[in-house]
Amino acid sequence: MPILSYQGRKNAFKITIAMGLTLTSFPLFAQYTNLKGNDSTTPLHLLKPEYPTPYGETKPSDVKAVLDKVYNYLNETTHTQLIDKTTQSTVTDYKKANSNTIFKPGDFRLLSYEWGVTYTGMLEAGAATGDKKYTDYAVNRVNFIAEVINGFKEFTKKNPDAPTPVRSYLHPHALDDGGALTASFIKTLRTGQLKSDIRPSVDNFINYIMTKEFRLTDGTLARNRPQPNTLWLDDLYMSLPALAQMGVLTGDKKYFDEAVKQYRQFSQRMFNNERGLYMHGWVQEMYPHPQFHWGRANGWAILTKIELLDALPENHPGRAEILDMLKKHAAGLAARQDGTGFWHQLLDRNETYLETSATAIYAYCLARAVNKGWLDAKAYGPAALLAWNAVSTKVNSKGQVEGTCVGTGMGFDPAFYFYRPINVYAAHGYGPVLLAGAEIFRMLQIHPFAINDSSVQITK
Repeated sequence: MPILSYQGRKNAFKITIAMGLTLTSFPLFAQYTNLKGNDSTTPLHLLKPEYPTPYGETKPSDVKAVLDKVYNYLNETTHTQLIDKTTQSTVTDYKKANSNTIFKPGDFRLLSYEWGVTYTGMLEAGAATGDKKYTDYAVNRVNFIAEVINGFKEFTKKNPDAPTPVRSYLHPHALDDGGALTASFIKTLRTGQLKSDIRPSVDNFINYIMTKEFRLTDGTLARNRPQPNTLWLDDLYMSLPALAQMGVLTGDKKYFDEAVKQYRQFSQRMFNNERGLYMHGWVQEMYPHPQFHWGRANGWAILTKIELLDALPENHPGRAEILDMLKKHAAGLAARQDGTGFWHQLLDRNETYLETSATAIYAYCLARAVNKGWLDAKAYGPAALLAWNAVSTKVNSKGQVEGTCVGTGMGFDPAFYFYRPINVYAAHGYGPVLLAGAEIFRMLQIHPFAINDSSVQITK
């Protein structure tokens, strides 16, 4: 059977034939994209499938166009300004800021865990595409946050209980208050481009994770809501990437060891080996325990594995364990991908809606693992690319991400998850889309397209 390769140029279609070649590639299971509409004279084997999401060749330029839309929207709607909330006037001397000073409102908050993911996504987009504007987005905003923190130092000393725009990060009460932010701050710090010193604030939050967050008796990070002694799967991402990045920054092995220990203890309680999925929450002494395999929480779990593998030294004794868990989780997720490319709100309940943020996280994680050689390209590359093609349809003309579930607590009945609203202002969608686009862009560089007589393939 001849093997065909092609390169699309607008509406032209170039085909070359190479006899007797074997592609070391993975199939994307896409039909020719140049087939015209079906009619009564079309041979059955040439009928064109009616795919609900884009299917076939994906070009790096197409991915970059989606990233640009998201960047343009976020750059215009997340401001680096302080204002007086009464007069609405701009505050330029941060040392004169007081309890009446706030961040200039935009569509999203600069200090939220979702924006920690967004800063990381911008850094990855800059590194993958070579376009400095993405990197500058993260650097400029983290530098602004550092300047505001330093400007409020004297005011905070004199007025320790007064509200300030940076209070939640400097005086945390939960891992959500700064774990994802701290990871992104360290990554931004490591670029060498920050002008203001964020390190003391980073040290403060790392100390919170290591010594102040509530724990079970065996040391597992936990919460006392909605029930006493509760584990939230989300908390893996709200703590462990920050610890891993601190390990990279300082070279201190204790941070790597703590991150691996926490991952192990969460997984022992929350990972369903038969399904290859995590439950969203676990409550001590609740038995039998209801299991709801929420999409985005499983996203935080697999994203944490990727972060740990990126950061852990090659010779760390916990590395093999994390890699093994990545493979088990990836298999469970891939088995439940919808034909559209999306995943469902509850991963094993196909009657729940298709959700964007989880799909974007999975697209990133699978592509990253393929690019790093942690997962087999032939097995997981198609799922990653199909997921990205699906996600790309949810970025509207304004650059807003549609189809993202809003912030979600922990539920113990299906209705809680079935009917969570979706909204373009759910901040959880933007960082994952940036991450996914960046890593798919890389994947397309590493694995260029080819096509045979029945399916698109990647040649490396």
